[in-house]
Amino acid sequence: MTGVRSSTVDGVVTRSARRTPERTALRYADRAWTYRGLDEAVGTAAAVLMDGHGLRPGDRVASYAHNSDAYLIAYLACARAGLVHVPVNQNLTGEDLAYILSQSGSSLVLTDPDLAGRVPPGYAVRPLRDATGSLLAELDTPRPFTSAHEPAADDLVQLLYTSGTTALPKGAMMTHGALVHEYVSAVTALDLRAGDRPVHALPLYHSAQMHVFLLPYLAVGAENTVLDAPDAGRIFDLVESGQADSLFAPPTVWIGLANHPDFAVRDLGGLRKAYYGASIMPVPVLERLRARLPDLAFYNCFGQSEIGPLATVLGPDEHEGRMDSCGRPVLFVEAKVVDENGEDVPDGTAGEVVYRSPQLCSGYWDKPQESAEAFRDGWFHSGDLAVRDAEGYFTVVDRVKDVINSGGVLVASRQVEDALYTHPAVAEAAVVGLPDERWIEAVTAVVVLRGDATEAELIDHAREKLAHFKAPKRVVFVDGLPRNASGKILKRELRDRFA
Repeated sequence: MTGVRSSTVDGVVTRSARRTPERTALRYADRAWTYRGLDEAVGTAAAVLMDGHGLRPGDRVASYAHNSDAYLIAYLACARAGLVHVPVNQNLTGEDLAYILSQSGSSLVLTDPDLAGRVPPGYAVRPLRDATGSLLAELDTPRPFTSAHEPAADDLVQLLYTSGTTALPKGAMMTHGALVHEYVSAVTALDLRAGDRPVHALPLYHSAQMHVFLLPYLAVGAENTVLDAPDAGRIFDLVESGQADSLFAPPTVWIGLANHPDFAVRDLGGLRKAYYGASIMPVPVLERLRARLPDLAFYNCFGQSEIGPLATVLGPDEHEGRMDSCGRPVLFVEAKVVDENGEDVPDGTAGEVVYRSPQLCSGYWDKPQESAEAFRDGWFHSGDLAVRDAEGYFTVVDRVKDVINSGGVLVASRQVEDALYTHPAVAEAAVVGLPDERWIEAVTAVVVLRGDATEAELIDHAREKLAHFKAPKRVVFVDGLPRNASGKILKRELRDRFA
């Protein structure tokens, strides 16, 4: 009875395979998979994992690898076998990598040959591809998969580790049911259609690319292209050739595309849907993109790992007059804004965003205290500071931990960053508070230039746009900003570096 009523992550692909078995599901490099072929490969991979490594349902399997078709198949195979998939940032090394593998209790690490040497001793390792005995090579010989344990909606399917921009990462425990609810929310809020031709260029270990786009697009039966990385030239080629008409990227990547010398001259009219998220998009950058591609439909996606990760969306017909908003809650999410005591605040007042949703994680893996702190008063506390307007639109002001206390007055770093982005010489900007005897925290801008500008010039420019107490007290010029692979700027590192 349980299996009859449950909807699982791998079942999303099985249903598409039964509807359109011969339609192309996925392209990567020189390989292409039909929906039937992809579904059969998932079953074979599940059999290989369970028969070849002595695993049992509930065991954790880490994926520490680059983007590939094998990466996706491994995730779906874990889902089918009742294993718990642990996606790991392929840029992690040393103690950071060891922490996640140890904290999750992973029994097996699926990796690529060039990364295998980084895996700490003591872990069973299997290559995903490009090696003898790799999981991908095993798919040449189809094998049936049967299991006494059929995963149910309430079973864990993935540990999504948070970005760790302010503290050690925590493993958000995601069930099949939570992610399937999130896939439906993504399909409806983002207008995902079987006729779309999305390109997936961000790391698949990251929840946004995998769970907001790739899996929901597989659910509707679209033709998907996976790239190794967001290479501007490759993306432009796919758009011009008609193989891509939909792209998700964080603001840092969109900034890079907009600043690319070919952006102004390539024929990008075939790009119909542009999705951005993972961090705050500077309004001036969005305005430049819309001016260059006026027919392109922009969607702002906002959320966090703990909610699958999509929580709110600002659609293309909602941008006018609210370019800085992240939209309204998606289908299965209820959200409100509260003060430090958990009380609702009036519309137009800044406070913390809290959620109720079947998309939410079940807590943090092996962290009962942090779980209790996040889930209190019947709501999940996001740590995001936002304002809700009378029409239900949310505007993120900052992370609660990133708000700057300057002279006893709270300053939102985003507002200062938006002011700096209006200067033509500013390519990127991040604003942090640094310890100061007079101001408690001094508003400090860390800036990457694309033209000529002095510290005094940028401070004066900000003062023209902002109240003087919000303008930077100091500007530091750098060649690049530290960020994780999902595009989030690591302000913790900036505070540590320049304190």
